[in-house]
Amino acid sequence: MDRRTAGEILGILRGAYPGAMKDGRYHAPAFEALITTILSAQTTDRSVDLVRGRLFGKYPTPEALSRADTASVEEIIHSTGFYHAKARHIIAASKSLITDFGGTVPRTMEELVRIPGVGRKTANIVLYHVYGKNDGVAVDTHVMRLSGRIGLSDRKDQDGIERDLMALFPEDAWGPVTDLLIAHGRAVCTARKPDCGRCIINRFCRYYHETFLPQAGRSS
Repeated sequence: MDRRTAGEILGILRGAYPGAMKDGRYHAPAFEALITTILSAQTTDRSVDLVRGRLFGKYPTPEALSRADTASVEEIIHSTGFYHAKARHIIAASKSLITDFGGTVPRTMEELVRIPGVGRKTANIVLYHVYGKNDGVAVDTHVMRLSGRIGLSDRKDQDGIERDLMALFPEDAWGPVTDLLIAHGRAVCTARKPDCGRCIINRFCRYYHETFLPQAGRSS
């Protein structure tokens, strides 16, 4: 896909999901944004929201969470899934914030990915939504799925997909691209049954032309 077509897709999605981009930042302290982003892996925002109040009510600072009992944290975050690993990660991340960064969430990709449980996806989300920085494109499961279906990238790995998206879209769109693809993936281009018939970008979509239309033709 060329950059012009990618730009058209971006413009259509911006118009369709204006609320998806918010104002570019989370309305939460950097520490909470980091921890909730780690917790959001393989689960829904709703699941994280349900445990957020209790978790930060009990452990409101990196210092508090760094000293937390693992079993206690696991009990709080159990409903988010993979709670054993997530509890270890968020406690270790809090310890790293204290020992390596003076208790504050760093502002660079290089520093963020040194924190346990933080990869480029999490770092990109924190940098954009907390600090308003476009250092890359956060590639989650929605972004991976839509990138392949639409034809934005043929790669299967997160790093490769991110590089392709960064080449297709201008730097100031890297943060919004993630939010918009996630919104479209939740509303229309779902994992199990994409609603291609009402998709607003189907004329640009490889899956629509190569898979949906031939199937529709056979069933008519």
